Amino acid sequence: MKVLVINCGSSSAKFELIDMTNEQSLAKGNCERIGIANPIFSYKNLLTGEKIDKMEVPMENHTVAVELILKTLQDEKIGVISTVDEIDSIGHRIVHGGEYYEKSVIVDDEVIKNLEEIAPLAPLHNPAHIMGIKVIQKLLPGKKNVVVFDTAFHQTMPAKAYMYPYPYEDYTDLKVRKYGFHGTSHRYVSEVAREMLGKEDSKIIVCHLGNGASISAVQNGKVVDTSMGMTPLAGVMMGTRTGDVDPASVIYIMRKRGLSLDEMNNRMNKKSGILGIIGTSSDFRDLDTAKKAGDEKAILAYEMFCYRIQLYIGAYVAAMNGIDAIAFTGGIGENSVGAKQYICDALSYFGIELDKEKNAQRLPGNVELSTKNSKVKIYKIETAEELVIARDTYKLTK
Repeated sequence: MKVLVINCGSSSAKFELIDMTNEQSLAKGNCERIGIANPIFSYKNLLTGEKIDKMEVPMENHTVAVELILKTLQDEKIGVISTVDEIDSIGHRIVHGGEYYEKSVIVDDEVIKNLEEIAPLAPLHNPAHIMGIKVIQKLLPGKKNVVVFDTAFHQTMPAKAYMYPYPYEDYTDLKVRKYGFHGTSHRYVSEVAREMLGKEDSKIIVCHLGNGASISAVQNGKVVDTSMGMTPLAGVMMGTRTGDVDPASVIYIMRKRGLSLDEMNNRMNKKSGILGIIGTSSDFRDLDTAKKAGDEKAILAYEMFCYRIQLYIGAYVAAMNGIDAIAFTGGIGENSVGAKQYICDALSYFGIELDKEKNAQRLPGNVELSTKNSKVKIYKIETAEELVIARDTYKLTK
């Protein structure tokens, strides 16, 4: 059984085809700049290594983009299937499921209706996801579609964690509350960490660190709390996002700089974070290079990023009244030797001790990075969000 995993953005469509008989990824790629100038298509056959590297191809809309994906998957030279009949089902990543969904579901008219209703909670993402579902339904009629939600894993949070102290009617009328994101990654990584720990009764903090970053407290397989909020803007400092700030500072900056709501939203989401401090890049690798070169702003941004993660780890130890393991994942969490060391060095009070030599080796796969004397296990775990989506799709449609 082969599952096509697709993640549609407003101008993009990432995809991966996975054979669920052995969970082998057959091909993957990305359509970028759909509907705007200079659209780019990338593709790789993971069986042969043959690839298309950022080729400019006309893609005026998502229908054309998905047609290109399907055509390439069937290509005689670089394709991995003979016909689309080999695709059994399609799994879609959906950013926001609101309070409707605490697990993945098969798409039907009611699901589409619910997604459209909660679209204002994720205006940049959900409309694009809905469009992607409808395009697939048009081009692959009769195939079952499954939606897998970034917010679903976090639905086990208690009300004391997800409620905001606004007037209660802002929750009942507007559904303003914490939802959390990156849930597919947090779910996968926490499950792997539990297996590595070898105990079901566990208290695990997952640090999903990339250009977008989030932390979760997972106790006995269920989320107790998570750093992102009603939107992905909340929580720790990120590549271009502020993370947590004083709400009054937002109003102050708007008034002083004469910014509209949309301009301030853009400033907080796309011009802040690491980029806002160093002014040149949001890429952590560039930040690390500048820090090592002695750039004062880079040193500040690096310390700010790690400090806020330390604060959340400390808070989540309190939330669970203990900790068994910290699991690092995501582009930064998996690859940055310095960030893991900086974060762990300030947590020695909890008995957290990183094996610095092992950390510096950048070992592949899922690796324990704590010393023998550490009271808390430290893991580097490679996330696999597409595989989680494929597994849920397979489970619901087989």
